[in-house]
Amino acid sequence: MNSDVLIIGSGLGGLECGALLAQKGFRVLILERSQQPGGCMQSFRRAGLNYDTGLHYVGGLAPGQTMYKAFADLGLLDLPWQRMDDDFDHVIISGRHFTFRQGYEAFVDGLAKDFPHQREALQSYVQKLQHITASDMDVLAYDYLRQTFSDELLLNVVSAAAMKTELRRESLPLFSFAHTCSSYVESSWRLQGDGNQLVNKLIDTIRKAGGEVLTGRRVVSLTEVDGHITSAVCANGETYDAEHFISDIHPAMLCRLLDKCPSMRKSFRRRMETVANTCGMFTVQLSIRPNELRYFAHNVFVYDKPNVWTMTEANDPVKGVMISARVPEDGSDMLRQIDLLTPMPWHECEAWVDTQVGHRGDDYRAMCREKAAQCLTLAEQYIPGLRGMVEQCYTSTPLTYRDYLGIPEGCAFGMRKDSRAAMFTFHSVSTPLKNLLLTGGSIFLPGIEGVTMTAFETCSKIGDPVWNTK
Repeated sequence: MNSDVLIIGSGLGGLECGALLAQKGFRVLILERSQQPGGCMQSFRRAGLNYDTGLHYVGGLAPGQTMYKAFADLGLLDLPWQRMDDDFDHVIISGRHFTFRQGYEAFVDGLAKDFPHQREALQSYVQKLQHITASDMDVLAYDYLRQTFSDELLLNVVSAAAMKTELRRESLPLFSFAHTCSSYVESSWRLQGDGNQLVNKLIDTIRKAGGEVLTGRRVVSLTEVDGHITSAVCANGETYDAEHFISDIHPAMLCRLLDKCPSMRKSFRRRMETVANTCGMFTVQLSIRPNELRYFAHNVFVYDKPNVWTMTEANDPVKGVMISARVPEDGSDMLRQIDLLTPMPWHECEAWVDTQVGHRGDDYRAMCREKAAQCLTLAEQYIPGLRGMVEQCYTSTPLTYRDYLGIPEGCAFGMRKDSRAAMFTFHSVSTPLKNLLLTGGSIFLPGIEGVTMTAFETCSKIGDPVWNTK
């Protein structure tokens, strides 16, 4: 089968590239190793309910905002997005309760009520969120925050909702931190229904334009001729030819497919294989008994200690948890599902790395139960009696993401970015092979915004317009 563009992997980045290019007239083929497309955007079904793998909320979907034009181009704006509360993120630190309001001015006014002496610092902070530049890749986020806020508690409050990235005070670039936070302050939205709606919408766009998405096609090698990739070979023996190739898999996994490509420079391989991965997430997915709990259209971040920047520094009990409620699909105001998330470093999984799915034993299940109980204890600071409302409880660890989605070390935010080595850890979408491009959360920025930005940049190398929010 010959295509104009062959994309390896059907995560959000791969599907977005496929939709953008297919709409421009390119013949697109996406090959996905799993039986279900979507990567971290896909959903799974248990006991009659659908649970999302990674989608919780999206920022900047109002006209003129960061994600509006991109989602319009991708045909995603007509999905059932629900705007969240004006106080879209709540933060509880050591028993004290704070809120983030939508809109930059409102954000400042809201926090200035609790920190009136820091109003000027908050105004400076939101200015930075709106004007982040590439020069901020070399700036350490933690250092910037310490220089901006003289109040240590406020520093941690504004950082608390950035559990959506890896809060490492010795390495996290300000560029990454600010992009993680900024679009949500513009406006915040949840999808009514599961994330497969987003996946299916992109696939429909690709297929209506003449493209195809094939599952159960694990690419095992790429063939090169004179500095160009000519074909992808799958584990079932099928070979697919194309003019352009895009990789939406982890760069270290891509390098394994390039063993027989003489033009692949050792320096590129070394870079992609040696950059550390970010931590993964431990997720507790709860179904709530009917008519037990009203829906709340905001997230809650609960921390047991005032320093949120120590989340992944030691193998300690859970220090913080994100609470995300699922929009009721029946139109009522009573919720049925809640997700609890907390960072989980890979070293906490090392005892079970070599065991297979379903064979990890009682000690693994005991660890999951204990960690889930710790998450519930923190969540009950906001929802008293939550345990008694639970109908079913499912857990996942970085091992789950590794085994089901093929993500090395189950990393939640791709390859780690480091302000001390920005040129080494922020990557170009181009590769030494002229027609092989990269996309996905490891390349530039993680998260829905980062992956979408990268997809537009990847497509611009073939012929689609670059990222433009206007």
